[in-house]
Order: sequence, then C-alpha cells, then structure tokens
Amino acid sequence: MHKPSGLGQTAYSIFPVTNYKFGAKPPKLEKDNATHERLARIKAKYDAEGMRRSVDAIILVAQHSHPHLLLLQVGQSHFFRLPGGKLKPDEDEVSGLKRKLDIYLAPESEMLKSPWDIGECVGSWVRPNFDTVFYPYTPPHITKPKEVKKLYVVQLPENTYFGVPKSYNLVAVPLFELYDNFTRYGPVIASIPIMLSRLRLNCVAPPPTGTTDLDLAALAGANQQQQQQQGALQLVKVDSSQAAAGQFGEEYEGIAGDHSRRASVVM
Repeated sequence: MHKPSGLGQTAYSIFPVTNYKFGAKPPKLEKDNATHERLARIKAKYDAEGMRRSVDAIILVAQHSHPHLLLLQVGQSHFFRLPGGKLKPDEDEVSGLKRKLDIYLAPESEMLKSPWDIGECVGSWVRPNFDTVFYPYTPPHITKPKEVKKLYVVQLPENTYFGVPKSYNLVAVPLFELYDNFTRYGPVIASIPIMLSRLRLNCVAPPPTGTTDLDLAALAGANQQQQQQQGALQLVKVDSSQAAAGQFGEEYEGIAGDHSRRASVVM
C-alpha cells in the first residue's frame, strides 16, 4: 500500500519485475489509422460532449534496484503510451482509470485478477488546441481547453498477473532513460521522473536466486548485461487462455531479449 512516509512524502513500494507474470488476450484495435484521423475524432467528440477528460496510469516495477515505467507499445511501431484513456461523460477519474486498466492490463480470467490500487494524482496536462501538444498548465490565452489529462500513480501488489492485448507490447523503461528525453518519449512521459521526485519510491530487493517462481538469470541469459545497459525491457506474453487452464508456469511471465530505445509521439 502507498502511505505517508512521515517525511512529507507519500511512499510507494516498487517490486521486482520478476514478481509478475504476463499473458496475452485478444487484440484491441486502434480507432484511427493516422494522427489527423484521431484529431478529427477528438474534435467531433468535443463538439458533441465538450472538453475531453482522460486519465493515465504510472505503474512502476523494479529492475537492478531502479524504477522502470510500464508503457504500451503499439504493435512494432515507435509509438508508446501510458495505459489509460478517455473517461466517459460524468465518470469519475478513479473508476474510469480502473476500467481502462482492466481493458489494457488485466487478465481475462477472474481468478488471476487483482484489484487496482489507485494512488495520488501527480500531474495534470492540458491540450489547448486540436493538435498533439500538451502543456503542464493552461496557456493564459486559452479559455476552453480541448482536453485535460490526469496522471495517477498505481501501487502494484507484490505479485500479480497481467493480460495485454495482442495488438500491444508491454515494455518496462527505466526512469533514467525517460528523464529529459523529450525527443524520444514526448513531454508528458519524459516528465514523469520529475513528477515522481516528490514521492518516496522504495525499490524492494528481489529474493535470492532460486527462491522465486521466475529465475531472472535463466530468462535473460547472456542478454542480461546488455539489457541493463540499453534500458528498456520487453515483457513476454502468451495467450491468457492457457493461464486460465492452469498452464501459466514459466510461459506466462518473463523478460525478452534486448529492447533498444525508440522514439515516442505524444497523442
């Protein structure tokens, strides 16, 4: 659980990525094939419903005693996004974020699901116009922002299962790669290390090798040192129906090969 640390900071526990198991579920197709189509859809929704409200989740895991942010990669593209999305009209932010996390990260099997522990809001970003630019404030000449995006920290349990749509890859990117890396990840994602600096992040050390269900050395092998140098980790997925049938074992989890840095577009 996230809780006050007694030092004026809220404390969050970050557990090793090797504690978690990752599976696949049916793909979730993108609504738009191009940026201009997405912006046109946002404008149409704005005309019908007013200002767009969206929420995204900051979910952290630990690797080499350093926080890593979970991002969704759209197929094999260079586009990364935080799990989350648009709220329904009159939907509250916490309920809406839990709904979105179920869509993008929860396994299909009810037996494998864990409740989402939504922490505090650490950032609010404004889209002033019908373009891809966000600001951490409302520009003084803007009276009607087109979108407000809130970012919430999500505290993961010590162990859980993830189910990721087959149309996405789930990657874990270290904070040191994100920081000030606007050209690769865009201003929102690249600013997350700054947003988190006011929190106390406690990276929990993994148990000694041989005491966990997943042996990092066995999965990472000779690529482990290369992954540490390059940063981002790609997380292995298999069909979640296997997990529901009790076949998860070592196949329903893990870390895959090297994952080099890629650029990101803020949408």
